[in-house]
This record gives sequence, structure tokens and C-alpha cells, in this order.
Amino acid sequence: MGSKTGIEWTDATWNPFLGCSRVSEGCRNCYAEGVAARFRMNKSGKETVYSGLTQIVNGHPQWTGKIVETKQLLRPLSWKKPKRIFVNSMSDLFHENVTDEQIDKIFAVMALCPQHTFQVLTKRPERMNRYLSGSLQFRIVLRADEITQGKPTLQKWKPIYRNWPLYRNWPLPNVWLGVSVENQMTADERVPLLLKTPAAVRFISAEPLLGPVNLDACIIEKQEYEHSIKTWTKSALDDSDIWHSEDGDVSDGPQYPKLDWVICGGESGPNARPMHPAWARSLRDQCAAAGVPFFFKQWGEWEPFGLSKSVNTIAPSQIGTFDANGMSFFYGAGPNTNRDGVGEHMWRVGKKAAGHMLDGEIYQEFPKEH
Repeated sequence: MGSKTGIEWTDATWNPFLGCSRVSEGCRNCYAEGVAARFRMNKSGKETVYSGLTQIVNGHPQWTGKIVETKQLLRPLSWKKPKRIFVNSMSDLFHENVTDEQIDKIFAVMALCPQHTFQVLTKRPERMNRYLSGSLQFRIVLRADEITQGKPTLQKWKPIYRNWPLYRNWPLPNVWLGVSVENQMTADERVPLLLKTPAAVRFISAEPLLGPVNLDACIIEKQEYEHSIKTWTKSALDDSDIWHSEDGDVSDGPQYPKLDWVICGGESGPNARPMHPAWARSLRDQCAAAGVPFFFKQWGEWEPFGLSKSVNTIAPSQIGTFDANGMSFFYGAGPNTNRDGVGEHMWRVGKKAAGHMLDGEIYQEFPKEH
């Protein structure tokens, strides 16, 4: 959990605290849960910072809901080169056992590091929306004061936020907020809350993608939405960034309820479930139609039949078939199966062999920096 990571859409991970708990089907094979269980003891048999975060349930590790702070809170301040930083890859910033005061500290550090871009991903958009819809700027400035107080090595960061008033830069322009979705149900629950949350950039991570997801109601173009809001003009009465409507009402200004980025990927790990190619293609095409950057991260353990290997190298147990509707998957059904007539055949070749090409193309698009 540091300056290097294998996650393709970020440069580094930052874990100021650890621990989580499951909330939906996408959590079933959580990689972070497995990491926490694996490293709960060191080579000498002593407990580590991961101890107590997981327990074994039916032979598999599962989060206990315990949250522990690490010594990583100030880590981004030591990174001089601008980075994209995935916040809490081993937890959820808006977990119910994380206090508002702890979240304040994280936002204070992010405010102190305008050179970095912070990517926050959650499965708890209700908490995120409540937290970020409040008046946070003053609290975060106080936390930033506390962090730098009495620390000579951090004094050089003070001028950054002293001369960069948070009340004029809210939401923080270097913080991207996202939600994880795995199917239509979780998209319908989480994406609308994300769109209601103040953010410079909003994104979704459809990984692991376990079913089709239609985002037509979410990724509308900015131009379309402009027709449904008042005409806004910047006030000429002062130099603030408050926006006024033509009839004198004061508001935070035009907020466009659109997604800025979509990440898509299949599941990896020993118990990975396959992703139907049509689900990934649909998200790609929806994004293309709406002008939203699309990032295809990986196929995961399973890929469309015949994409990268000869059929002779794959055991029958590593082959499966989606039914004609693409909603049920039958393990062990080979390419010559008669089940349901026509279906999508998949085979398990491993994450590395499956790769990250969709229909022969690489999609690794990013949203514009704000």
C-alpha cells in the first residue's frame, strides 16, 4: 500500500486506515479481504496491523467490520511528483465505522496536496452524500492546521492552503468521487446518489461486472442538461466564486448531473465469475455515445472462447457457457454444447493471459483534470 500499484487506472494507493465489511454481491471475492487475511500474521507468527480485520467463515476470509488507523496519513505529502492516488484500496472511506473526524483528516491532507489527484471509490454513497453535502471547508482548514502545527518539515505546505481558500474551491478540484457497481440493481441504488454529491469528477467502477448495466439516465451530455436549468451569470459585485441566477437567487452554480468516467472490468482471483462480453461492449458504446471516457481494465480470469489460446490447452472444467439471454452461466459446458441453442462460450485462462483488449482494442481513457 504505497507509491507503486498494479491497479492500471491509478499511480499509487494510500491507506490511512484498513478494514471493511461486505455490502453486496460484488464484495464476495474481495481482493483486499484476501490480502488482509493473508498478512494477519508475520513470518514470526506475530500479529500485524491486519490482525482482527478478517475471520474465517465457511472456509473463506470475511471482513469483521473492524477499522484500524495506519501510519500512512501524511504519506501523500512526501510524494513530490504529481500522482493519481487511489484512496483506501484496503477499506472504504465512508464505512459506517469510520468517524467524520477521521474523514476530515483525509480531506485535509488531500487539500494540502493540490499537486495530486485523489480517487475515492465507495460502495456507501449515502454516507458520502451526507458528509459532502454539509459545510466542511472550515472543519477541513482546522484539520489542516492541526496536521501542520508543530511540524517544521510540513511548514512548507502551509502557504498552499493559506493562499488557496477552500471556500472558493469546493468541491476540491483534485478529488474524484466514484461508486462501485456490479449490476443494474447496484447502479440504480448508487449512481443517483453519486450524482447528487458535490464533486469535481464523478466516476463509476463496474468491477467486477456481474450483469448488464444501463447508464442512459446518468451519462447525459452537459449540453442537454443546460436546457433544464436557469441561465447563470457570475456576480460582478465581488470577486468570489458564488454564482447568481438572473433573478438574484444565490446558488453554488450550475451542477451537471453526469458521469465523467467509467471503469469496467471482470473479476479475478480463485473464485472469479465470468463477465459476458456484451456487458462490457454495452458500457463502452454507452460511453462513446455520451462522450464519457471509458477505461477497460481487464477481462479477469475468464475471456471469450478462443481469444488467446488453443482449445487443446484448456481443460473441460475451465470452460463454461452463458445461456442465450446471457444471464445464467453453466460451468463445464464446452463449445459444442446444445444447452439453450446459442450462448456465449467462455474459458478460464487467468488474468494475465486474458489481458485487457476489448474487440481487439485497448480502451484506457481518463477524464480531464480539473
